[in-house]
Amino acid sequence: MTLDPRGPRFAAALTALVLVVVLITGSGWLALVQAAVFAVTAANPRRGPYGLLYRALVAPRLGRPTELEPAAPVRFAQAVGLVFTLVAAIGYLAGATVLGAVMTAFALAAAFLNAAFGLCLGCEAYLALRRLTGRPLAARVPAPPA
Repeated sequence: MTLDPRGPRFAAALTALVLVVVLITGSGWLALVQAAVFAVTAANPRRGPYGLLYRALVAPRLGRPTELEPAAPVRFAQAVGLVFTLVAAIGYLAGATVLGAVMTAFALAAAFLNAAFGLCLGCEAYLALRRLTGRPLAARVPAPPA
């Protein structure tokens, strides 16, 4: 399965907004909601709520992508985000606000880098792991012609 790389960037922008609100409010419940979004998207990036919004509202207004990216790195990145936001939610809900804030800040930094610069830290980690295990994977492939 391949994805339009603009979809995960859009999702990262929404994620960053949610995580800013989590940092401002210290809401463990909102962090838990974001963790659920990560969980759904890690299972299937095409079924993630932010991806659905992208395909329904944004993608029809854009031209076809010039290249696609494999879904596996995105799934891995979403799973990493899930771990960070779960720990953040647990921290906030258990009264360990420093732990919640630090984990939220790490997740926010990663989401911001993806949204603003197209640098997906989780995707890069996945690709590095693949190279280290002798199973490299191309980060992007040309999109099929229309």
